[in-house]
Amino acid sequence: MNDRVRLDSLVTLHYRVATSDDTEVIATFGSTPATLQLGSGELAPPLEACLEDLPVGERHVFLLEPAQAFGPHNPELVKRLPKTELPKGGAGIDVLTLVEFEAPPQLGGAKFAGMVREMDETSALVDFNHPLAGKSIRFEVEVIGIL
Repeated sequence: MNDRVRLDSLVTLHYRVATSDDTEVIATFGSTPATLQLGSGELAPPLEACLEDLPVGERHVFLLEPAQAFGPHNPELVKRLPKTELPKGGAGIDVLTLVEFEAPPQLGGAKFAGMVREMDETSALVDFNHPLAGKSIRFEVEVIGIL
């Protein structure tokens, strides 16, 4: 059994991600811990990098600036779209709704998401940046076990 995390480890851990003003994004402390395969995309790469070489049983806190976490907020990824381009023509979609789009088949048909920031009668302002882009992050973690 390994006693320190490697970047390909299967780990069981408690973690908490919050913004620098301590607005909690996700946390497992106080509930069921997460078991994650590092390197598989289950946890964001910047957060995985913090785990490397951590021992079992210690709690650590990492403060990440935007460039170290989810990158800067890119204004070019904020687009005003006609409501007709939203799923179901925008029906049932409000501000702060995360909307999934599908790229055209000629572009691979990949799915991507955007956060609706504003809406009016005919259009929506959609932000395709990661929701935590441009934000400093507080990442707390306690490795419970390495499998």
